[in-house]
Amino acid sequence: MTEERDAGKRPLPLTGVKVLDISQVMAGPYACMLLADLGADVVKIEPPGTGDQTRGSMGFKMKGADSMGFLNMNRNKRSVALNLKSKGGREVLLRLVANADILIENYRPGAMKRLGLGYDDVKEINPRLVYTSISGFGQTGPWADRPGFDLMAQAMTGVMSVTGYPGGPPVKAGVPVADIGCALFAIYATLAAYIGAKSSGEGQYIDAALFDTAMAFSVWDICDYWGTGKPPQPLGTSNKMTAPYQAMAASDGYFVMGANNQKLWEKLCTLMDRGELLDDPRFSTISLRLNNRAALEDELERTFRLRPKDYWVETLLEAGIPAGPILTYPEAFESEHGVARKMRMEIDHPVEGKVPNIGFAVKLSGTPQQVRRHPPLLGEHTREVLSQLGIGAQEQAQLEADGAFAP
Repeated sequence: MTEERDAGKRPLPLTGVKVLDISQVMAGPYACMLLADLGADVVKIEPPGTGDQTRGSMGFKMKGADSMGFLNMNRNKRSVALNLKSKGGREVLLRLVANADILIENYRPGAMKRLGLGYDDVKEINPRLVYTSISGFGQTGPWADRPGFDLMAQAMTGVMSVTGYPGGPPVKAGVPVADIGCALFAIYATLAAYIGAKSSGEGQYIDAALFDTAMAFSVWDICDYWGTGKPPQPLGTSNKMTAPYQAMAASDGYFVMGANNQKLWEKLCTLMDRGELLDDPRFSTISLRLNNRAALEDELERTFRLRPKDYWVETLLEAGIPAGPILTYPEAFESEHGVARKMRMEIDHPVEGKVPNIGFAVKLSGTPQQVRRHPPLLGEHTREVLSQLGIGAQEQAQLEADGAFAP
């Protein structure tokens, strides 16, 4: 295909798009990295001295100043150290805003406005700017001023009420679903608004919240409640819509499987030589299997416990029944499929050398994402970006004297 032959030669989709990343920790930086991976020129505005909070406090600390967490959420960006509490720092940012297409920030609601950098302030300078605010609970509502993190979002949206096992203590999802999910929602809205601004000349303000994101993920669970009037409960690895569809115990551990329709159920019983289950009135339909989930699990595990988990995964897959092993992260990333999908890559870093990064989650055939820049050192590109703004050495020296770059 011509598209495949030209892959990597065509400009990345967001080449020329200018983004200001005024965010820290996870949702904002991750969202901006996605834009950077697609070719946008992302300038990360960081507090002088400390920089993004995650440089020194998120994940395994590397030999330099930055954590592994920071290095996995900030590739392909440039860093400018700017004190936005200083007059000079704000002036520099407003000059950056004048030529920007997108601004993404995740400070506490109202913080940017108090600095004179809120949407109403900057749209006077650049009416086509798309301005996206990411927060825990949104910019409006009685909880808007609360500090918001992934844990709080999971707890206060119902997500934790359906996570874990019946009768057990509260359990959060093992990965930050509200944080990463909010980044994804924020980016789809930001890009939609950017496309609109290209034709209308008018940008807009986007309010993205971890709270709203976590609630939006609750499609099955809330619809179950609205349909039955009963709040959904935790089910462990099971599924509220069909059974069996869960982790099962084998002789040497657990694996997952799903005979989630009648044809697969019948095939499973035949494969296990458990034809009597097909005649058992407790299990004749999906609805009855759901109502008798515990008994169903006991019956199936009587057979599954006779052989190792790898045997069952291989045997079920050969029969066309969905199944899989339960892998650790090292096993998943080092699996033949993880390797084939290039889900681990290495980035050259001026301090750390080779740094592992999670690979690109989607693959574009004609314009594959590229690592163009290492995760930046704090303030690495301050002078470069200021020079591109036309701020000469004398003015830079005056800004420095005025505290624009000081902690």
